[in-house]
Amino acid sequence: MIRVRQLAHVCILARDLVETEAFYREVLGLPVKFRFEKDGRRIGFYLDAGGRTNVEVFEREEAPAPAARLDHLCLEVDDIDAAVAHVRGKGVAVTDKKFGVDETWQAWVTDPNGVRIELFQYTDASAQFLGGDRTADW
Repeated sequence: MIRVRQLAHVCILARDLVETEAFYREVLGLPVKFRFEKDGRRIGFYLDAGGRTNVEVFEREEAPAPAARLDHLCLEVDDIDAAVAHVRGKGVAVTDKKFGVDETWQAWVTDPNGVRIELFQYTDASAQFLGGDRTADW
């Protein structure tokens, strides 16, 4: 039997590595762990998303349509209000926070490649901790 420890990484295909790295570092605060090079040219990088979880990015001149990349990735934050204010302070559009049916706070932003990112704050009543089915309201 296999035992999954945690999500190791998600991979995003980017049209522009410089723009994508700047977004994740400056807007979302994810530090670069390491970069990939081939034939003396940078082709990708790893971002530290906390713990042992990472975001992997590789350059593709013609990145596939957003649905072919992934639906979204979710980043847990300590303070949703501060996160939303920070993103807006960088001049990037982000939704207002919303309380989800799973009893978590969430807000949404989009990276330069069209990948949707959910900023996510747990509460003591979050379904992820307490379980229990929830009825979707979307």
